[in-house]
Amino acid sequence: MSFSLHQRNSILKQAQSENFDLLIIGGGITGVGIALDAASRGLKTVLVEKNDFAYGTSSRSTKLIHGGLRYLKQFEFALVKEVGSERAVVHRLAPHLVLPEKMLLPLREGRGFGSLLTSFGLWLYDWLAGVKQADRRRMLTRKQTLRAEPLLKKDGVKGGGLYAEYRTDDARLTIEIAKTAHQHGAILLTYAQVENFIYTDGRVEGVQVNDLHTNATLSIKAKVVVNATGPWVDTLRTLDGSKQGKTLHLTKGVHIVVAYQRFPIKQAVYFDVADGRMIFAIPRGRTTYIGTTDTDYNADIDAVGVTKADVDYLLNAVNESFPNVMLSERDVESSWAGLRPLIHEEGKSASELSRKDEIFEAASGLLSIAGGKLTGYRKMAERVVDLLQKKYFADRKLKPCQTEQLKLTGADFKSMRKLRLYLRTMRKDFQQINLSPYYADYCVHLYGKQSDEILKNTKHIINQGKNSEQSLLQAELDFTIQHELVISASDFFVRRTGMLFFDMDRVLQYKDWVLTYLKDQFNWNTEEFEQETASLNKLIADANHFH
Repeated sequence: MSFSLHQRNSILKQAQSENFDLLIIGGGITGVGIALDAASRGLKTVLVEKNDFAYGTSSRSTKLIHGGLRYLKQFEFALVKEVGSERAVVHRLAPHLVLPEKMLLPLREGRGFGSLLTSFGLWLYDWLAGVKQADRRRMLTRKQTLRAEPLLKKDGVKGGGLYAEYRTDDARLTIEIAKTAHQHGAILLTYAQVENFIYTDGRVEGVQVNDLHTNATLSIKAKVVVNATGPWVDTLRTLDGSKQGKTLHLTKGVHIVVAYQRFPIKQAVYFDVADGRMIFAIPRGRTTYIGTTDTDYNADIDAVGVTKADVDYLLNAVNESFPNVMLSERDVESSWAGLRPLIHEEGKSASELSRKDEIFEAASGLLSIAGGKLTGYRKMAERVVDLLQKKYFADRKLKPCQTEQLKLTGADFKSMRKLRLYLRTMRKDFQQINLSPYYADYCVHLYGKQSDEILKNTKHIINQGKNSEQSLLQAELDFTIQHELVISASDFFVRRTGMLFFDMDRVLQYKDWVLTYLKDQFNWNTEEFEQETASLNKLIADANHFH
């Protein structure tokens, strides 16, 4: 199903002419999750987002579908049980994109809990999450731990634990949910900024939106408006005049990326550092990424940056636990910073704040949702739509929540065995056109079965005389323009492919060609082309230059 900028005019007309059941503000994973849940139950749904899908927190997480092991320390058993159980659900909905990842938890003298308490904690984690027998935690001796990860600092290692998590691409997960919502009839508009709310007798019944492509203003009406804007939730509550009671507490999380050759860990490691925090080091393709920090944030939420202090903190953490690696700032190929929209609790530090989500109902009828975790997006959406169904649509014979069984786009695999067979076939097909298995893995783990269309187009472009790697890039670009609402180079390089984070060399090699290709596709004038070029160049500079 086509999902592209070329349809924008007809979608804008439809958005203005219809009265919707539900209008969602925010195109992160929470917003698109609500859109999918609502549309699949039968609600006429529209979503507006001022930037691209997953522009904020939903492309800047640790990229894990995990239960939050550390939240057991804060006795958040209900949260761990819910999101822990959801890991297997999200994996089943998108098995190509949500990949099992064994996590090594080293135990050190004088740090964290002892072997007995850690073993109990991991057992409790598995039990709360309903982990299957084959994936349950396994405690390791000192020798086994160092064999599992030889780069670990040997002094003080007492043993370790091996437990199950899932790795994902957060932005890809968000876009696949958005596409699935689109397939179920939801209208989704990116680069459409809410300027004001529309009221009737003091009740919100819609929004005035600025179309950032044409600078035109349009009105969109709905019975209910949901504010799912993550870090911007309080900004919209202020616009509505309803920011009272509980408020957001924003914390910043930073990750850095280095070449895998510089930090060649055998598997993902979750290790503690001197200040008591826990850090992930996770191999991905040709890189290893490290994070996260957790610091209070009070600056511009539209310009969240990585500082030298953030980078130094993570480098020191790695070098202390993996002393033979000796990373320095010049090893950092890329980075990202994201904001956690947590609920403020007086007297609690950034790391102590709960990750639980909450729903706020204003006198105007505006419904806002904040807090939560990437892993819990589906249950958050279910709670919101259940509330709406009970309060506003009780007279309608709507379906119950459908999303536990709704496979996401690209996830047409009946079993993990079928996925492995598909990946094996794609590796052979890619080798036949002089592309290494790396590109087959990359493609399948991003696009799933949609890789068939990309491969077919790649072969077609090769036959026109282009080299294999550029042909694949063009085929990806064509696919994301036609089916994933790519509008800018940053949409493509950051949130559809993740290249700006995990393959910076490829970005630098092809950025000028991609910009020119998009210019031709969208008929940019000289000023628009220069703006797009400057925007992408700034993103590249910000990713590996710190102050």
